[in-house]
Amino acid sequence: MKRNLKLIALLLLFSVASCSFTTKSFDDPDKDKTLLDLIAYLLERGHYDAKDINDEFSANVFDDYIDALDPYRRFFYKKDIEEFEKYKTQIDDAIRDKDLSFFDLTYNRLIERTEEANKIQEELLKKPFDFEKEEILNTEYEKQPFAKNKKELKNRWRQQLKLNALSSYYDLREDQEKVDEEEDDKEAAEPKEVLSNEELELKAREEVADNTKEFFEFTLELERKDWFAVFLNAIVEEFDPHTYYFAPVAKDRFDTQMSGQFQGIGARLQKKGGEVRITDIISGGPAWRGDELREGDIIMKVRQEDEKDALSIVGMRLQDAIEFIKGPKGTKVILTVKTKLDGSTKEITIERDIVELEETYAKSAEVVKDGKKYGIVNLPKFYFTMDDYKEKNAASDVKKEIERLKKEGVEGLVIDLRNNGGGSLKTVVDIAGLFIKDGPIVQVASNGDQPEVLEDRDSSVLWDGPLVILVNEISASASEILAAAMQDYKRAIIIGGKQTYGKGTVQNVADLNSYLRKNPYGDLGALKLTTQKFYRVNGGSTQLEGVKSDVVVPDRFTYVDIGERDQENPLPWDKIKAADYDVWDGYVDFEQTIENSNQRMSRSEHLQLVDEYAKWIKERRDDKEWSLNYDKYKARLAKSESFAKKFDAIDDYDTKLTYESLPYEQQLFEKDTILQEKRERWHKNLAKDAYVEEALNVLNDLKINNIRRDKLVTIKD
Repeated sequence: MKRNLKLIALLLLFSVASCSFTTKSFDDPDKDKTLLDLIAYLLERGHYDAKDINDEFSANVFDDYIDALDPYRRFFYKKDIEEFEKYKTQIDDAIRDKDLSFFDLTYNRLIERTEEANKIQEELLKKPFDFEKEEILNTEYEKQPFAKNKKELKNRWRQQLKLNALSSYYDLREDQEKVDEEEDDKEAAEPKEVLSNEELELKAREEVADNTKEFFEFTLELERKDWFAVFLNAIVEEFDPHTYYFAPVAKDRFDTQMSGQFQGIGARLQKKGGEVRITDIISGGPAWRGDELREGDIIMKVRQEDEKDALSIVGMRLQDAIEFIKGPKGTKVILTVKTKLDGSTKEITIERDIVELEETYAKSAEVVKDGKKYGIVNLPKFYFTMDDYKEKNAASDVKKEIERLKKEGVEGLVIDLRNNGGGSLKTVVDIAGLFIKDGPIVQVASNGDQPEVLEDRDSSVLWDGPLVILVNEISASASEILAAAMQDYKRAIIIGGKQTYGKGTVQNVADLNSYLRKNPYGDLGALKLTTQKFYRVNGGSTQLEGVKSDVVVPDRFTYVDIGERDQENPLPWDKIKAADYDVWDGYVDFEQTIENSNQRMSRSEHLQLVDEYAKWIKERRDDKEWSLNYDKYKARLAKSESFAKKFDAIDDYDTKLTYESLPYEQQLFEKDTILQEKRERWHKNLAKDAYVEEALNVLNDLKINNIRRDKLVTIKD
């Protein structure tokens, strides 16, 4: 994708205008003002559909910011909001004047109210809850007014903590009843401890106290810069849902998500009780290869290879601890670890390396149905290495998987894009080109400019056989581009929900540090900015409308509001002139195949049950009132569980198909049992997947004798 030249010019202009800044200390308060000024400048001049930053804009930012600070209405008082509201229509002025008075007021008040709420919950959890009392808690928190006084606020905390405790108490009572049943069994080996209801209530309350303590520890560890990022995002998200400010740590996470890799030791960490624990060792990473670190181990100290003294990370913020543990490839870190196995302490030296998150990458499997072999490629994201596209990207990996499947003699191919939220625009163009001779894939338009047509210019085709693409309501952005292009070319049949997510916009990530000639403030982070919209080759936009499936099947998301149309401030749908393209028309009975599939779906008892289940999920989500009386709570759950039993058949569904990894992966299993377990779990899920089963049925309908051989081109192996 070509860069937005207008935006680049403006950014260069801004960097020239900013060169007069003088060097100041890292924690100078002017850093926040610089961030605010720079982001506002980029938004006004670089966003695809820039809004006027005026009083109306201010009021909307105000509401969203307060909702972000206190979404459950359990910190601020009504009087706090009334005090804040004098700034409600002045945020636009504050942005222009680089005035942080409103943010400072809300930040300081939030810290004060958080400390107060922490004391409130500690006091409340010292007293038993009365689960016989008749009470109702409405969990539609965002529609509740703010508390008038401390008594009202305290009651809100009491009800919420009581609901949490009631949930634990119910589980403990259920377990206790099982113990009682076992005690009545004469064959029970040993008598088990039987607790009274009072003792169970205490145990439930202690569980809630532990969880709530962790919540407040995490919240109170957040620094001013963390909350300032919340404020900035309340501003930038007013432009559209996909414009976003990344603080430095968030930018690192984004890069990891987009590339599927990072540099470090290859372990996932969690803070609990002030200690940093290992929760997962990533297969193939340095810690996995070293085979000394274990899940459950506690990291006590960290020392770099060129340092003499180790640094204790006990009680440290988790993100700060991670900063000391991760590092560039080839460097070493020495960890002082308390082992889970026997509690002993030892030092472990690990050489950092590039860690690949295998679950991000494309994977494939083969299956035989009705005597024919088919292949499925699952693509979780359109990933690419941020610094070097050629190093690792989704298009190259998908190509490799298809080549491997071809060697196995598959006669049809399924590309599974369900839950794929998108990624790199270049990768989707490259992937689409694997299935057509040549031609436009997507049109990209900057505001006021003529659309740019991104084309596949390679006349060879990697895969010319039957093709099905699976999508759902969460398939977005690049997934929608691929599905739309294949649908417009009539190259593939799209199977999924009524429509995909509906994200038809393109974002560029601007490194804010690069736009100041002199940067005395440290890392400023980045701004993900919506700069373009993309359109199908037929001229239609996927914005809001998404891609409508050729074969519509119900799923659990069918009635849940999760699409672009359900977000705040989405850009509108529109249409442009169609690109010049030729329908593939290699299939003989394309439309008849779609009709056959729709008829099968309409007769499927399994999918009818899925649709009923989806409606039930919607009803449960809409039911916001919870009784805090144990008997009524139990009756509600019993009714729900009884009704849910009829849906057990959904998980019991079995296609009787056996999926297998390709030979190259089976060789990897000899050394990587974790990868083998992941693949076996995936294959097990595929065997229960009615949507994949129908995709195979469609491939069978589009079998080789249903393809016009005169329409084929030279296949590139």
